[in-house]
Amino acid sequence: MTPTDPSDEVRARQRSRNLVMGLALGLMAILFFAVAIVRMGQGG
Repeated sequence: MTPTDPSDEVRARQRSRNLVMGLALGLMAILFFAVAIVRMGQGG
């Protein structure tokens, strides 16, 4: 396989998309966790 092989391009694009989606999911989880902590600190 050469670096210009279309399947390598597709795989690289999928890997970068998966990385972005994983980071977005992680940030959302952190955000929800932070909101829950703040709400508990305010008494519910």
